[in-house]
Amino acid sequence: MSLLGRITSSPEICHGKPVVRGLRYPVEMLLELLASGMSTEEILGDYPDLELEDVLAALEYAAVVTAQRTTITFDAA
Repeated sequence: MSLLGRITSSPEICHGKPVVRGLRYPVEMLLELLASGMSTEEILGDYPDLELEDVLAALEYAAVVTAQRTTITFDAA
């Protein structure tokens, strides 16, 4: 079952960036926290109004967006 319904976007909230349930938690921020090595449990501990499904929705959103775009390569130098 898709969790994408938890991701919303409105010009009045975070300048229209995709957020979780209108709570002003941008998907981008959650992905950055996960990429930095934070566990889901740590994120939920730091942001008690978030739910596990919100973090999973952010990951699902990222999967959908990246599937639709050209892959960017980064120079490792």
